[in-house]
Amino acid sequence: MSLVAIARSDLALGTPLPWMVHDQEGNVLMREGEVLQTEAQLEKLLAANPLRELSWNSGRSPDGDEDATPVDEATDAASGGDAGDSLFTFQDMRLRVGDRLQLQPPPTVSLERHVVKLIGWVDGVSVLVTTPMANGLRVPLRENDTIVARIFAGQKAFGFSSAVERVCKIPFDYLHLSFPEAVQGSAIRKSPRVRTRIIASVADRDAGDGAERQSGVIVNLSADGALLKTRQPLGDKGKRLALSFRVSLHKVDAYLTVDAVVRSAFEDEEPSRDDAAVFNHGLQFEDLAPNDTVILQSLIYHQMIEHPHTLA
Repeated sequence: MSLVAIARSDLALGTPLPWMVHDQEGNVLMREGEVLQTEAQLEKLLAANPLRELSWNSGRSPDGDEDATPVDEATDAASGGDAGDSLFTFQDMRLRVGDRLQLQPPPTVSLERHVVKLIGWVDGVSVLVTTPMANGLRVPLRENDTIVARIFAGQKAFGFSSAVERVCKIPFDYLHLSFPEAVQGSAIRKSPRVRTRIIASVADRDAGDGAERQSGVIVNLSADGALLKTRQPLGDKGKRLALSFRVSLHKVDAYLTVDAVVRSAFEDEEPSRDDAAVFNHGLQFEDLAPNDTVILQSLIYHQMIEHPHTLA
């Protein structure tokens, strides 16, 4: 049985649990279908650093998209588990050097997911990724540790389990992971997404007209959401924002101000020298005006046709 950490956001009062809850030793704390009735029960459960069995579950993608069949967790594909999702090969993911992956270490090592970058791979042999970092320190992974990797590419989420085969520190920190025997994937996005570099302004929507605005860069965009990089964190999941940005379509500029909600937030593990914006926020647009929807859809499909290499 593969166990992953349960976050506070995974639990809700008055709602039946969708999975069995275990403690750090694997003992059962609560069974599937049981209900947390009070805040005190919730706090007591969180204090035990609860775990659940790894599986595909409904949820949102880190980029902020929501769909009828979204996924949040990658299952252990090598175990042959099937939750109605499709099996793929490593090549089907069409990854490129520099793509971001989320790594979930064993719960005894870390209860957090860590973003790493793909360095390269040799078919059937090994996958190379940067070493996950936390607070400026290496996450203490050891050889033979089992990790779960999650990748969001195109309109699918992929996941696979792998073993740490080698922890390397020379000439820089990186990991050799065992090549996955199978990869599971599921559709998560309703609309295509393209890579961009659009300057944007963002503010707390609940603070009113006098809210302080912060600048950022939209690094990829769809008609339903965006990935925004900023110099400072904007808030936790569920934070309501007002996002303003200018786009150019057929040499005509359009200025958009849209409502958005934070669906994910993570920090670059290794910011580049020329990019001081290290906080990433997956945003989902809300209540778009029909004209704004048309502009965004036209922009996305125009870029797909004119610059297909920017398809994210």
